[in-house]
Amino acid sequence: MKTLKNIKLQYRITIFTLTLILFIIILTSLLFYKIFSESFEQELGEDALHVATTVASMPEIRNAFETDEPWKIIQPVVEKIRIETDAEYIVVGNNEGIRYSHPIPERIGKRMVGGDNDKALIYGESYISKAKGSLGWAIRGKAPIKDDNNNIIGIVSVGFMMNDIKNDVKGYVPFIILIALAGLIIGTVGSIYIANRIKKGMFGLEPEEISALYTVRNAVIQSVREGIIVVNKEGIIVIVNRVAYDILSLEKGKVVGKPVWEVIPTTAMLEILSTGEEKLDKQVEFNGKKLIVNQLPVKVKEDVIGIVSSFRLKSEMDQLTEELSQVKRYTEALRAQTHEFNNLLYTISGLLQLEAYDEAMELIHKETTVQQGIAKFIMEKLNDPWLGGILVGFYNRARELKVDFILDQESSIEQMPSHIDQSDLVSILGNLITNAFEAVAKNGPTNKKVRLFITDIGDDLLIEVEDSGPGIEDYMISSIFKRGFSTKEGGNRGYGLARVKELVEDLNGTLAIERGDWEGALFIIAIPKERLE
Repeated sequence: MKTLKNIKLQYRITIFTLTLILFIIILTSLLFYKIFSESFEQELGEDALHVATTVASMPEIRNAFETDEPWKIIQPVVEKIRIETDAEYIVVGNNEGIRYSHPIPERIGKRMVGGDNDKALIYGESYISKAKGSLGWAIRGKAPIKDDNNNIIGIVSVGFMMNDIKNDVKGYVPFIILIALAGLIIGTVGSIYIANRIKKGMFGLEPEEISALYTVRNAVIQSVREGIIVVNKEGIIVIVNRVAYDILSLEKGKVVGKPVWEVIPTTAMLEILSTGEEKLDKQVEFNGKKLIVNQLPVKVKEDVIGIVSSFRLKSEMDQLTEELSQVKRYTEALRAQTHEFNNLLYTISGLLQLEAYDEAMELIHKETTVQQGIAKFIMEKLNDPWLGGILVGFYNRARELKVDFILDQESSIEQMPSHIDQSDLVSILGNLITNAFEAVAKNGPTNKKVRLFITDIGDDLLIEVEDSGPGIEDYMISSIFKRGFSTKEGGNRGYGLARVKELVEDLNGTLAIERGDWEGALFIIAIPKERLE
């Protein structure tokens, strides 16, 4: 059986990418199922409460309590309503919890069960509860019945069975699975395409082959008797071999990384970077030494990404000419072949050193290690599935927008405060991060940065969202949170920050705007972890 290391890079990338996609799809599907279940349950609870309050306010129900046998009036009325509303049961009881109606007539006159009537019978509240009654677990709407003097005389309980709710929700599972499968298919095609592109960008080589080629390249560069200098497209020296140090009398260890014009002021490399034309067997002079120089552009398609320059002392060439004058043609032919072979190796090494190798490895790192690292960080540091799902979604959105979305490594959540509704947190983070993405949209490709910091260390939940956009002028701060006010063009804008401010204030939190380290906007939100009454 092959180990993962022995599997080809193309298949490794595909496996890693598909594993990540599968994880994201499963996580998203579970979150969707949970959200949908809770939403469906809440909706039925509100329907139950609405029916309960409606029944409690009906005159014939209230008047029936004044008769000797109220159940004879109440039972047929509420049973008709129960059938019309498709509720599992509608139970009307007196202020002692004795039933005056029930879908099973034999239970009329018996005490209501579930233990959740006190808020209605004692405090006169209408509410939604989940409890186990005589028919089983149900989501129930409760409402008190009051007489003309506002005295509590009874209670209405409307219930929908939890088993029926679960069965209804399960009916949507095939749809969720279908969407997940569609996402998996698209992800599979995408991962295969990415793997093929990476393989093509690496000239069909495996990492081990690239490593071996890199070692061979170094050996070749250091072993040849010609001096070699390689510069990148900015004119910065990236490779200098041992012979070049000796011929040019350069100080070892202090040349690589410097501009070539500082080291060799008379060089023609900058001209080649502009024209892309090679210069072969040119005689130049440097530090009193005459050199024979070859300079070739390194190209990716038609773009010059660097220059490879090889050279030898002219005196060495003259000496060889004198000693081998009898076989001059043979020597020159041999030298030409050797030089051509060397130039090919230098071009390959230049591609690997300056562009193709780094780009390929960077792309591999970006498609696998970064996403896995972010997913691992979110799972380990942010102990909240909702928050994790949100951030994974925004991370993927940032990649589509070419935005550098930075999740501060100091972020951590032990436990999300119970009074902070998950949908409110989604709205706060969603509006702030979306605004930050829009703020950096017009920046250059290297200056599209958005940072998120979130922690529950201390007494507050602290959120910071910073961007590298143009920032917010002081005179705008007083207006930025007003509904309809926006610094961006287009309709239907100016509501996001206003909503954020409302939610933060509802949670007794504070919201501040500052200019961040990147000279853009920095939003700081602090929400107390304990609900202040």
